[in-house]
Amino acid sequence: MPVQDVVFGFGAHTGLGDVPELLRMAQQADDDGLDIFSLSDHPYIGGRLDAYAALGFVLGRTRHITGFANVTNLPTRPAPMLARTVTSLSALSGGRIVLGMGAGGLWDRIADMGVPRLSPGDAVDAFEEAIVLVKSLSGGGPPVTHRGRHYRVDEIEPAPVPAPPVWTGSVGPRSLAATGRVADGWIPGHAADWLSERYRTSRQVIDEAAAAAGRNPREIRTVFNFPGRITDRPAAATRDRDGRWIGGSAGEWAEELTGAVLEHGASGFTLFPAGDGEHDAVSLARWAREVVPAVREAIAKEDG
Repeated sequence: MPVQDVVFGFGAHTGLGDVPELLRMAQQADDDGLDIFSLSDHPYIGGRLDAYAALGFVLGRTRHITGFANVTNLPTRPAPMLARTVTSLSALSGGRIVLGMGAGGLWDRIADMGVPRLSPGDAVDAFEEAIVLVKSLSGGGPPVTHRGRHYRVDEIEPAPVPAPPVWTGSVGPRSLAATGRVADGWIPGHAADWLSERYRTSRQVIDEAAAAAGRNPREIRTVFNFPGRITDRPAAATRDRDGRWIGGSAGEWAEELTGAVLEHGASGFTLFPAGDGEHDAVSLARWAREVVPAVREAIAKEDG
């Protein structure tokens, strides 16, 4: 069976002082052939860039790479307007946008922005309803009327632009099941990887919900947020005592990620620096020029 197209990217900071470095990294990644870049969305932090303003700016200064918010703070971005935002970015960039979607996590800060606080169950219901509504307001067709529990629109024309893929940051069972029913991809929380119990149990919920909705679970890709160091020499250990990946040489990275794709069905990786650090030009270049080509080559050989 053919291996699903695998995407490789990096996650960047969105501090107001990070703009020159963000643009430099995105342009380097674009030139080096990476597929995606991601920005966090925390609009209640005054020192952060607005994620969607930053996405539009970076997409306008690059040619090939796709951007997404990892993940969109949905409670602060009403679904009908979010649909307009992502379809507009898609039209402006030639389709280089993914909609990363979350139900909302830091509700104390979200409520500080004047957003009505939702219970966990209501937040998940709103999250699923929003994904459905964004998709219905994309791709053309007749005017949409939607009267749900959390959103209402009357005779609104969909954008003639297809909906971007929707990748969620679901963690709990209800939101994982919603991902299986209506989303196109999943980003495991807490940087859990393919060897973790969190991944195994969570992915099962997604797959069961997808199958119950008449969908093929294989169509829902898993894109891992994956932190670690890329070292000059092979590491004595590439995982810590708890089994979490900590990094190694480019060859060790390539071997690990190739196994993740071929043996565990991984379909994407977003590189983050280890700990609370920041990317440096050398590490990002090694990722794009050494690790990623090696994984792509190994996958192509297996797929061929």
